[in-house]
Amino acid sequence: MLELRDPFLSLWRGKDPFAEVERLQGRVYRAMPGRRTLRIEIGGRAYFVKIHYGVGWREIGKNIVTGKRPVLGARQEWQALQRLHAARVPTMTAVAFGERGANPARRQSFLITEAIAPAVDLETLTQNWPTEPPAPARKYALIVAVAQTIAAMHRAGVNHRDCYLCHFLLRGEAENFPPELALIDLHRAQTRAATPKRWRDKDLAALYFSALNIGLTRRDKLRFLRVYFDKPLRAILREEAGLLRWLEKKAVRLLRRFQKYEGRL
Repeated sequence: MLELRDPFLSLWRGKDPFAEVERLQGRVYRAMPGRRTLRIEIGGRAYFVKIHYGVGWREIGKNIVTGKRPVLGARQEWQALQRLHAARVPTMTAVAFGERGANPARRQSFLITEAIAPAVDLETLTQNWPTEPPAPARKYALIVAVAQTIAAMHRAGVNHRDCYLCHFLLRGEAENFPPELALIDLHRAQTRAATPKRWRDKDLAALYFSALNIGLTRRDKLRFLRVYFDKPLRAILREEAGLLRWLEKKAVRLLRRFQKYEGRL
């Protein structure tokens, strides 16, 4: 499968896109077995390139044994982006996608997206909030924007699987108001007709975990719930009581796991 838009449609006309994508030069953001990510510039515009080389049967088997769906290449992210754009959920814009190979363990694929700049991710933006709190109106607007974005994503049948603050970009300058967000790093995202409750809850737990230490108050959390569920708070607290208890426990477990991992570094 191959989908190309300019500038790559023009640059690669009559050429092998898989050979051409390997020739691209730029700043390498990630290099690991089976996958490489780099930032390039063409005609004064920046793009991110993700190249997948196949994960191998061992990785596929490990995922199957642990009950996980293996990520075989760029197709999952491509499909998620198409669904999000159709639902008008703010995210990256893809300009090239290619996939070849019948063997799932050796399938080659690539995805090229327009860079979003200037921008700052919400993890970076909020890291000093405990000691340097933002203006209340600014904080409330960001909470509402995050809640609206993740709710729209789930309504569109997409669950992120890495739904952390670092994967929400604030477009433009950090002081811009109202805030405009964009979802990024969707290579593990899943796309269905409707988002299963299990995967919805996992996204919410990941987001809550990533926001545990930024100084949010109970009122801030209730504001998020009110916007995300689009219901009166009384109904949310009654109908989602089990979920809210689970989120608290899950976020703490994730934090402990993260701290244990950090201690090994």
